[in-house]
Amino acid sequence: MYKLLIVDDEENIRRLISKYAVFEGHAVEEAADGMQAVQMCRDQTFDLVICDIMMPELDGFSACREIRKFSDVPIIMLSARGEEYDKINGFSLGIDDYVVKPFSPKELMMRVEAVLNRYHTAAPEMAKKDNVFQLEGLRIDLAARIVYVDGQRAELSPKEYDLLFYMLENKNIALSREKLITQVWGYDYYGDDRTLDTHIKLLRKSLGPYAKFIVTLRGVGYRFDTES
Repeated sequence: MYKLLIVDDEENIRRLISKYAVFEGHAVEEAADGMQAVQMCRDQTFDLVICDIMMPELDGFSACREIRKFSDVPIIMLSARGEEYDKINGFSLGIDDYVVKPFSPKELMMRVEAVLNRYHTAAPEMAKKDNVFQLEGLRIDLAARIVYVDGQRAELSPKEYDLLFYMLENKNIALSREKLITQVWGYDYYGDDRTLDTHIKLLRKSLGPYAKFIVTLRGVGYRFDTES
């Protein structure tokens, strides 16, 4: 059983999500705005947060930004808008998935399970790694999940770390879009495959001059190239 925090200013939506989450065997807490959500995350430990964007007091983006200062809890963002800007903004803040309203509660629960499965199976695997990768001014500590660009620590979202580390583990190998999505997001991922392109764009921005190592293979996918 996992403990979820449902954050939405609409009580009916909170009740609907809570009903399905409890049916799936999860424990649920609710927050009516972003400020309340941030405080609850400080006071309690949650396994996943489902957070709306448009809320009074503190919007979802701002709440996510504050939560990420002290917690890496998985976050699924809800929004009545599906613009690319909102998705990029959310992913850059470190959210794990993005769901557009109106949504199917059953699909949302499937996304919840997918995110929880990825989070709780990937963490132990990443902890096993103890090597450091260095190429030019790019230094990646796999065990600590820290990336340095020309001596400065780069702030990557959890999913950017996962994507970078998987590509690094398979460096100089052509990785199809399907391969990257299934390995980084999971075989049970239900999102838009454009999410991969969004994260590649964010990752390249985070790597600065060393974005050159991520090569686009037209019609195929991407490759982390260390031999060019």
